[in-house]
Amino acid sequence: MDSVTATSKEAALAAAPGPDGLIEVRLTAIRLVARDTSLFEFQRIDGQPLPAYEPGAHIDLHLPNGLLRNYSLTSATPAPSTYTVGIKRDPASRGGSRFIHDELHVGTVLKIGGPRNNFRLREDAPHTVLFAGGIGITPIWCMVQRLNALGRDWRLHYACHSRDDMAFRQELEAMPQAALHFDAESGGFLDVAALVAASPKDAHLYCCGPAPMLAAFEAATKDWPREQVHVEYFTAKDLSPAKKGGFTVELARSGAEYFIPEGETILNVLLDAGIDIDYSCELGICGACEQRVISGIPEHRDSILSEEEQASNTRVMICCAGCRTDRLVLDL
Repeated sequence: MDSVTATSKEAALAAAPGPDGLIEVRLTAIRLVARDTSLFEFQRIDGQPLPAYEPGAHIDLHLPNGLLRNYSLTSATPAPSTYTVGIKRDPASRGGSRFIHDELHVGTVLKIGGPRNNFRLREDAPHTVLFAGGIGITPIWCMVQRLNALGRDWRLHYACHSRDDMAFRQELEAMPQAALHFDAESGGFLDVAALVAASPKDAHLYCCGPAPMLAAFEAATKDWPREQVHVEYFTAKDLSPAKKGGFTVELARSGAEYFIPEGETILNVLLDAGIDIDYSCELGICGACEQRVISGIPEHRDSILSEEEQASNTRVMICCAGCRTDRLVLDL
């Protein structure tokens, strides 16, 4: 084994998560970047590099109050020593962003899950058009930095209510490819439909932002090739209860069966039964609870799988899925 290979293997081993799949980190810096929005920087407590990731990735924060929340990473490097996430204090917080802003301080130690990516950047696309709204800039900003470094053709349309609400504003103002929109100054919302229509037809389009922007983006891109349209959601598209009358979930490895009553989720029933399952958002937007389907037809409600992936019925997000058949067999 040559020294380069040995070094790379040692680095990968050092960056690997612990036995529980989690990485222990310390909060090393907090930096205000917009009104109610701060960057939180984390480093491993043992000083080793963190696992590498691509633009669009996010991590799960296992908060000291017992909550799990996932946040997008803002800067991708080959061997990162720091993970940085941008978090906006949400007035309608379910306890995540409020706790982070009020209770976490430099020096706090907590655990995180390794990076996952449901919003991958196609770095070889001939053109890239990015749409961001509010805190939706966090994964998009990571993409901007990568595309800029590669010298690729890109354009960003970024909307916020006011200048005070816009993260990374000074950096973006120096980039001619970035068009910044302020609702309070323009008297209206960003015209997503017009901007999509003006985009090159071979462009890959990305959008992350509040529900109205996502709805406008999805409507404007309905006739675009699906492989060129990429969306990341902060909230679930469908929170309706499971199939009326319930269904049975079988765990193939143990043969155990569990009845899922009306209005309950597969995830909650299995957790109540003591089954150890990874999960995070419980909204179908992070992918942590994904399971392989052996038989049965899930009723997909997640925002992760594409239409083609959902139609294949080979994977399912059990935090939000129902079932179109009486029985669903999972590879668990």
